[in-house]
Amino acid sequence: MSGERSAQRRLVRHEVFQTSLMSALLDGVYEGEMTLAELLGHGNFGIGTFEALDGEMIIIDSVPWRMRVDGAVERAGLQDRTPFATVTNFVPDVSHEITGPTTRAELHGIIDRLMISTNYLYALRISGDFEWVSTRTVERQERPWRPMAETTATERVVRHERMSGVMAGFRTSLFEQGINVAGCHVHFIDDARSRGGHVMDFVIAGGLVEVCLGTDLRVALPLTDSFAGADLAPADLDAQVRAAETHERPRGAAGSRS
Repeated sequence: MSGERSAQRRLVRHEVFQTSLMSALLDGVYEGEMTLAELLGHGNFGIGTFEALDGEMIIIDSVPWRMRVDGAVERAGLQDRTPFATVTNFVPDVSHEITGPTTRAELHGIIDRLMISTNYLYALRISGDFEWVSTRTVERQERPWRPMAETTATERVVRHERMSGVMAGFRTSLFEQGINVAGCHVHFIDDARSRGGHVMDFVIAGGLVEVCLGTDLRVALPLTDSFAGADLAPADLDAQVRAAETHERPRGAAGSRS
């Protein structure tokens, strides 16, 4: 495959760091226990959110950006806090050049072929020219905090046309559902650092896919009363993740897919 190194490569241990759990975020644990200064000590690349769900986070080359619900993008401060984020020191060990229009599903297929096994986790950086990208962004919450699936149910999806930028995120295994988000979970920010958010769908016209293998997952659990009392294993965990991340409603619910 052109522009691609063989996936049959020697494994080298590489750590991915995460603060808190996706299941805690789903249950409304939005306190920001960790500062971005602390988070950046664990990696120069990643995604997450901010205290009280005050925007989407993307970290590119050690620079953290906050993408707000109104579409504004600003550089986040080192004193800002996060209730949930995943980072690593991004060192690509395999790459693939995109030379023509490629859909989200087609790109996921390319990423799957670049992996050596679905049992590991992978940091993803996809940069280039996009025909369009649709995103949504979480909105700042006030106490008492509602479960995340409720807060995201009415989010507005924004479509960005003909834009150059970068998508950053992770591809995680099915066994990580609830620890993180199983499958590909990426955020987008344009090259001008003026637009972006949590990626819903896209078509990339051309660019570069870079993949960084992660073998070691380190998770720092919050030392808070709300985390200690959270329901981290609800019976509908998978449905809650899908509702929060993709707006997919459980079958039988209002607005659910057929």
